[in-house]
Parts: sequence; C-alpha cells; structure tokens
Amino acid sequence: MSDEMKQERREELVDPIEEVPGYSETESRIGIWGHPLHAMSVSFPIALTFCALGADGLYWLSGETFWALAAIWAAGTAFLFGLLAGVTGFAEMLLVSGIRMRAQVWTHFIIAVFLLSMLGANWGYRLDGWETAVLPYGILLSGFNVCLVIATGWHGGALVFSHRLGTSKGN
Repeated sequence: MSDEMKQERREELVDPIEEVPGYSETESRIGIWGHPLHAMSVSFPIALTFCALGADGLYWLSGETFWALAAIWAAGTAFLFGLLAGVTGFAEMLLVSGIRMRAQVWTHFIIAVFLLSMLGANWGYRLDGWETAVLPYGILLSGFNVCLVIATGWHGGALVFSHRLGTSKGN
C-alpha cells in the first residue's frame, strides 16, 4: 500500500465523538487544591481488599480468631471507602462532559459497581458469624474481589495514564 493510500485511509477513519463540543474537557472538577478526589480515594478500598484476602489466608493458616476479625474489618472498610470513591468518581463522570462521553469510562463504571456489590456481599456474609464465614466462602469472595479490584484498577489507571481523564492538566 502506498503512502498516499495510507494517508487517505487515515483521513476516512475519524472518530465522530472527537468533534463533539466538550470532548477535550477532561480535567477533574471534584478535587482539593488541584488534586482529584477520586484518584486519591481509590487507594483505600484497593489496599483494604488485599488486606481482607491476606487476613483470610492468615486465619486459614493459623486458626487465630484475630485474623478473622481483621478480615471482617478490612472487608467492611473496603466497602465503605469504596462507596466514597464511587461517589467521587460518579460525580466526576456526571460533571465533566469529556469524561462522560467516552465508552471506556462507562466500562470502568460498570466494573466498579460490580466490585462494590461484591465488596458489600463479602462484608455482609461475614456479619452473621465472622469467624465461621472465612472458610470456605469468605476467602473465595476475598480472592474474587482481589481479581475484580485488579481489573477495575487497571482499567481506571489506563483512563488516567493513557487518556489523561480526571486529572489536573496544570498550567
């Protein structure tokens, strides 16, 4: 294929969404002193989800009730901090048109809502009997949640680092 044909082909493949007003508007509007709240708040539920799996594993290995108690606290706080991160991300998505109109953002949103429901299920399952809930279903839920948080975090990271969505562009 000649260079001229390649250039014509590139000109034909224009994304019509890029022509919509507000497409390039992707700066964060939900933040403190230029720091986006969603990007800052997601680290807590991510870390606590891993902590829940670690506490479950340590309970399985040692049988110490402390680890089962640590797991319920980690699962509960992961869910609650996840709700906070979800609210900030949802507000960001609704307020910034350049973020809202991208399909990748909606994919991240759907995965994150599913993750939140699974984090809530993990915590709710443990509330009735936190020590007996760990094996086998508690540790399985925690492991599944870690897989979900990896997928959601990877997708969110791609939105930030590849597309520069929800960031502060600076001066």
